[in-house]
Amino acid sequence: MDRLTRLAGAVVVLLTVGCRERAQAVQGEAELKDMVHRMMPAVAQTTGLKFKSQPLVLRRSREQVRDYLIHKFDEDLPPAELAGLQSSLRLFGLIPDSLDLRSTMIDVLTEQVAGYYDPDSNALYIPADIEPFQLRIVVSHELVHALQDQYVRLDSIITQRHANDRRSAAQAILEGQATVSQIPVLMPEQNPDTFPLGWFWRQRAAMAAQQSQMKLFAHAPLWIREGLIFPYLGGADFIVWFRHKYFGRSVLDSMPQSTEQILHPERYALRDEPTEVTFVSNGDTVQWQDNLGEYETRLLFQQLLGNESEAATLATGWDGDRYEVLGPKSDVLLWYSVWDDAAAATRFAGGLQRAWAKRRADGRMGRRAEIKQLTNNGRPVVRLVDAPTNWKGWSAIPAVTLSGGT
Repeated sequence: MDRLTRLAGAVVVLLTVGCRERAQAVQGEAELKDMVHRMMPAVAQTTGLKFKSQPLVLRRSREQVRDYLIHKFDEDLPPAELAGLQSSLRLFGLIPDSLDLRSTMIDVLTEQVAGYYDPDSNALYIPADIEPFQLRIVVSHELVHALQDQYVRLDSIITQRHANDRRSAAQAILEGQATVSQIPVLMPEQNPDTFPLGWFWRQRAAMAAQQSQMKLFAHAPLWIREGLIFPYLGGADFIVWFRHKYFGRSVLDSMPQSTEQILHPERYALRDEPTEVTFVSNGDTVQWQDNLGEYETRLLFQQLLGNESEAATLATGWDGDRYEVLGPKSDVLLWYSVWDDAAAATRFAGGLQRAWAKRRADGRMGRRAEIKQLTNNGRPVVRLVDAPTNWKGWSAIPAVTLSGGT
């Protein structure tokens, strides 16, 4: 859920209360450019990075913003990839079968967006109708992204194909750094380095309460809602930890490789890299292939079991995963996950059995599901197959190979 979230929306909710009274009227682009120029030294100081050039800043109408979102969405997810991702989310039960992913995401993002940085044009774009109290929040956040783009190529990081978990981790770093860095820019008396670890994630309830006033967001599936929030808050907590652990170093020089490392920073310190799971070629039609990662595995359990704490427990111990959507009708789901030890695999498999029983409680005819614990190269693995009962692959389920990891 990392695509197209490089937009200052969720963070506005988090910082609105502290900045409303500091609002200033900015009427035209000249004043906007002056605001950017005056903020740049503070952004450079709080990130520890120097601006190599001054980004452009331009206003856009809401119609132009929506047109940009549509363009970027279609660029990031061409029709074949969109169909594959949508099929996988439906098979996992993360979105309803009737939900159209493209129109829903575009509508929710249009409602959420308060500004964005576009790496292609090196420009900050600000909606013309933005509220004055939001303007400083949006500009400070997007200025951090403009600065990041001068040190790492943002688009190359977040457009990696079939690497969902790695992209999600990178997105969390980009949004988390922007969220943490903008606080002293907006409120110099605040030092986020003094915030207790986990402080940002604990703000989810307050953020969700305010975002519930946004009708499209409030009615979106859990996967969309939580996926939009995680990069900002989960990423911010990691950044605070990183700044304590590696004082003076830039996180952009050594990005986390998984959401496991974002959720458990000690895994990053230990260089606990995820195991690569690779499918052995098979005769069936592969419509889509990707991974969930620990965070989206959490969301899967939260969606199906309805208990966030239990979901976190069941997903802990993740060490890698890969799934395929197979068949001409995109109606076969094959998912392998690798675990740190047998206890974690057994705990996960038991939770998945219960979750999938609820997933298929509608008694849908003509389908079969199988969850099985395996050992692959000495590593504990869990395999989920959910397919039509007449699927030809039941007699020879595609296998995987494992590499790397710990």
